[in-house]
Amino acid sequence: MNHTATGIFEVNIVPQTDREIPMFGRMTIDKQFHGALEGTSQGQMLSAGTAVKGSAGYVAIERVEGALDGKKGSFALQHTATMNRGEPSLTITIIPDSGTDELEGISGTLNIRREEGKHYYDLTYSL
Repeated sequence: MNHTATGIFEVNIVPQTDREIPMFGRMTIDKQFHGALEGTSQGQMLSAGTAVKGSAGYVAIERVEGALDGKKGSFALQHTATMNRGEPSLTITIIPDSGTDELEGISGTLNIRREEGKHYYDLTYSL
């Protein structure tokens, strides 16, 4: 049975400068979730830009820890995104078998919305 959890989150992305490759980036991600998901996440992001304005891509892995609809535990998310001349495509999936404690067995997807400068999430999941 699918459930949908919604809410808002704050994100802090910090570029890492240990090694510079032109048009490539590496960042750390820290998030604070509020709403049906109350918790935090930490992750890593790799990105690549191109010479064409509006085209780029990124991948990321983050570990979310907290309470989802009152159930405590953690799970991992995998991000895959591209921007094709300004047209975005983003898929965020819960990594299979990454759930712990009361979130063991979780599966699903996360959607991110930006509205009026704020970040919102819609997490569709089953347990």
